Amino acid sequence: MATTRPMASSILDGVLGLVTPEMKQALAARLGESPVAVQSGLGTAAAATLAGLVSKAGDSSFLNQIISLVSGSSGQGILNSLSSLGSSGPSSSVADIASRFLPMVFGGQSNMVTNMLSQRAGVSSSAASTLLQSAVPLILGFLAKLHSAGSLSTGSLSNMLKADAPNLQNYLPSSFFSSLSSTASGLTDRAAMAERAVADKAKGTNWMAIVGVLVALLAVWLVYRALSGSSVNTKPVTDAASNAATSVSNTANAAWASLGAFFKTSLPDGTQLNIPQYGVENKLISFLNDSSRPVDKDTWFDFDRLLFDTGSATLQPASDDQLKNIAAIMKAYPNVKIKIGGYTDNTGDAAANLKLSQDRANTVMAQLVSLGVASDRIEAQGYGSDHPVADNSTDEGRQKNRRISLRVTQK
Repeated sequence: MATTRPMASSILDGVLGLVTPEMKQALAARLGESPVAVQSGLGTAAAATLAGLVSKAGDSSFLNQIISLVSGSSGQGILNSLSSLGSSGPSSSVADIASRFLPMVFGGQSNMVTNMLSQRAGVSSSAASTLLQSAVPLILGFLAKLHSAGSLSTGSLSNMLKADAPNLQNYLPSSFFSSLSSTASGLTDRAAMAERAVADKAKGTNWMAIVGVLVALLAVWLVYRALSGSSVNTKPVTDAASNAATSVSNTANAAWASLGAFFKTSLPDGTQLNIPQYGVENKLISFLNDSSRPVDKDTWFDFDRLLFDTGSATLQPASDDQLKNIAAIMKAYPNVKIKIGGYTDNTGDAAANLKLSQDRANTVMAQLVSLGVASDRIEAQGYGSDHPVADNSTDEGRQKNRRISLRVTQK
């Protein structure tokens, strides 16, 4: 039986067709803006985001990522979240997708897009940010409907985006497309650099491979000493080996650009940061800027560029960049308070793991205080092996469970 495609003269028309009167009224009430301004803002936000996609319509790899987001259960989850989009905002999982999706589309120009949206729709900056975040599930939801109907492929998505470009110009300033073209060019350059880094690693030139070998040899030597009757404590040996793997893994994540391309973003106090697309800094900034996402006890952000000496709570110099960024964010949002959580896997002695997790959380807190953040704005707690986020029966799972996380306790 032939499948049918949802009727819409363009992607933008289809996206805006998902905005019900109830959604618009609820969103207007939540943002304190008029329904007319909200409708205009959603149209502009959707058009701007689609324009960003148009600028990447020739990138099949990027389009494949979009299709993977809207296929199967992921796409259905996005569609299910639309019913509460106006009243309470997207679910936490969909909000996380939006926070990662927008930097993919706009690079370091998200603030520029928000300012344009605020001026064009006549809404506040915070409302503009929320409308931009709200446009993402609407767009992905419409694409999910196309995918479910069997009408979405890399080729068809590229063609639809290109065909929609003239329609988008009715919603956007004439200079908007040229700005996006400049951003796309910069992202392409950074992508090429990342590819060269991967190629270097494949050739064996990546210095982290050397570090990994040295750490492994050190662990073997320590185990040998322990088995030979040395006074070396076997618990530190185990912890040194496991934490060495964590250290290598975390460093590799930074070196191999798994956190996405770096881009520059401006904080409310004018400070400019250079941060990765999927890093904890960008996730934290998006959370703080989104008035629809309240403080709760379940939203934690994992640090992704912290390195500790093996078996200790001593931070390595490579951690400085991320800690300075977090301190700068704290200074730019003076009302914000946070809690630092330290975690381990479940191997070794539970009491020793709890102490190590507390010591590391304390170290991160102390470092932020030394960078100018008031001590009464931060608390630290070690949880040991409690609250695992992955399966402790695998090496990969244990590495994920050994982490330092951050939770906002006050916006």
